[in-house]
Amino acid sequence: MTDTAEPEAATLERDPARVIAFSDGVIAIAVTLLVLEIHPPQDTRHLLHGLGALWPSYTSYVITFMLIGQIWASHHVMFDHIRHADRLVLFLNTLLMMDIALLPFAAGVLADAFRDGHGERTAVVLHGLSFELAAALFNVIWWHARRRDRRLLADTITAAGVRAVRRRFLLALAWIGTGTLLGALFPPLGVTAIAAFIVYYWLPISGEIGSTKPRPAPKETPEPTKDPDPTPPDTETPSDRPQSEH
Repeated sequence: MTDTAEPEAATLERDPARVIAFSDGVIAIAVTLLVLEIHPPQDTRHLLHGLGALWPSYTSYVITFMLIGQIWASHHVMFDHIRHADRLVLFLNTLLMMDIALLPFAAGVLADAFRDGHGERTAVVLHGLSFELAAALFNVIWWHARRRDRRLLADTITAAGVRAVRRRFLLALAWIGTGTLLGALFPPLGVTAIAAFIVYYWLPISGEIGSTKPRPAPKETPEPTKDPDPTPPDTETPSDRPQSEH
């Protein structure tokens, strides 16, 4: 009677490379769609004035683009250390991508509200909640990856690095949430608070790169020693030739 083999699922680890590739594609499309929310002025007779009147679109574009860029950077920081993407990670990441796909719409609503002067509070709250949901999903994915003795994490990050990433993700949740609440009271202040988050969040996270053993330096092959005298030993020089007698 043969021993029953262990199920393949017990030892199979899913490489997160395809998760990263899918996410990079969604993020790239989202930042590209942002520029489509900036519509050229219809009145070309006063083009300079019309271009200047689009300042809410420019502002919304820059803030949203930089925030999505931070999502992209944080996503790579997270998945640089996740060695196995189980089904829950796939599901949570799908929700994250669904939220990111909504961001161009939220950016367009924000620009239109400030340009028309109506509904600014609702627009700022919608824009802020879209990023707040992304921050919440980052925290849930990282919490799931590091629980049960870090069973989904690779050995490329130390315990201190895991805590540093966790603190940064929690800070994002608190910061964006605060900006959203301020936007519900005074929209320009809320936008300013969220924009200020961009400057801080691009700072590196302590321990995010992790640590690996340095590779040994390749041994250099010594170059052959060149003979200082290029003249072959059997070759006679003019000074060695016998002088002819006259």
